[in-house]
Amino acid sequence: MYVADSRASTSAASAEGAVRLRAGRRRAAVAPTVLALGAVSLITDVSSEMVTAVLPLYLVTGLGLSPLGFGLLDGIYNGFSALVRLIGGHLADRGGGRHKWVAGFGYALSAACKPLLLLAHTLTPIGLILAADRTGKGLRTAPRDALISLSSTPETRGRAFGVHRAMDTAGALFGPLVAFLILRATVDGYDAVFTVSFCVAVVGVLVLVLFVPNGAPTTATRAGTGTAPEKPPGDTASRPTLRAAVALLARPDLRRVTLCALLLGLATVSDSFVYLLLQRRLGVPDRWFALLPLGTAAAFLLLAVPLGRLADRVGRWRVFLAGHGALLLAYALLLTSWHGTALPYAVLLLHGCFYAATDGVLMAVASESVPEELRSSGLALVQTGQALARFVCSLGFGAAWTAWGDRTALTASTVALALCALFALTLRRPTPSAPSEGLA
Repeated sequence: MYVADSRASTSAASAEGAVRLRAGRRRAAVAPTVLALGAVSLITDVSSEMVTAVLPLYLVTGLGLSPLGFGLLDGIYNGFSALVRLIGGHLADRGGGRHKWVAGFGYALSAACKPLLLLAHTLTPIGLILAADRTGKGLRTAPRDALISLSSTPETRGRAFGVHRAMDTAGALFGPLVAFLILRATVDGYDAVFTVSFCVAVVGVLVLVLFVPNGAPTTATRAGTGTAPEKPPGDTASRPTLRAAVALLARPDLRRVTLCALLLGLATVSDSFVYLLLQRRLGVPDRWFALLPLGTAAAFLLLAVPLGRLADRVGRWRVFLAGHGALLLAYALLLTSWHGTALPYAVLLLHGCFYAATDGVLMAVASESVPEELRSSGLALVQTGQALARFVCSLGFGAAWTAWGDRTALTASTVALALCALFALTLRRPTPSAPSEGLA
């Protein structure tokens, strides 16, 4: 009887332990910090994508800017943040618990720029406002991604970034739709879009302040101990130096990842140019232009989590490069003579697949090569290289479009992207230990 009771109690304890383990795994799959940051990004992206959806048409059609002038502003909008990403990452790392507040300042700065667009009607002031807005994005991106990385285990990091990017993209899906409805319902449509965008951005800042936890979890906390080991008074790891952050490039893995991100960014045509090319190919009326980003956002939303989980299983670098293959196919379709009704759906599906396979996956890859105390700075290095490259690409593509036409400009970008992807494939060779880390 005693043996039977002992076996029964052991079996019950094992079952209870298995239930706790499964529940713990479910909880660990996506940390509450990731969900809270996802909510902030969702709300903020509704705001920012409202502006992004109408900005190309507003500048080119409303203000009469040339493709070169628009390329300059678009480069500022997407690349200026590169100048401050290292600063944001460094400030977050130095404080040990400043990730939330550095990110919060970045969100607040971007929100404050939205109503200023109501007052700007020429190239210079619009450029300054967009530069300030992208400064906010540059300050917040690395600390936010560091919080996601530090809140997740290495085995689930791809999934965590996928969940965050999916929530972020849900905002990108709603933003253009809201802008479209405002443009159709109001007389001064652009002013109304900018005003509503500001109000939504303020809500995003409030959600960050109220619901995102302070500080970044440590390895001990993620492992389930609930407490973090205390650092000795003389330990300088809690206040990393800027020199130590830049010295991360001495790590071969991080250096290769950064170089690949930079090269591929040099041949990645801005989203706005893709939408303008689609409009010209298909003759899309101006009032429908704001809906084009919805296709990219919908594909991104549907594929972000599945591709993040796939990257954790089969190798993050493989999925990252496959995403650029999808982008190459999208460019090829834009270069063909096909004018079928399925063309925009195919291009936008491939465009969204590209982002789902690369945006969060790249941060998951880079996280493996950066120590926790310098996580924000290390991710900022990769983001800076990519953002600077895309800034140069926007300028070059706008200049090529102005000088030789859109088709020649896109052909050159397609060839350049193919060559850069081949180089990245040879540069980032998997090592024998890489598969266990998901980097093969």
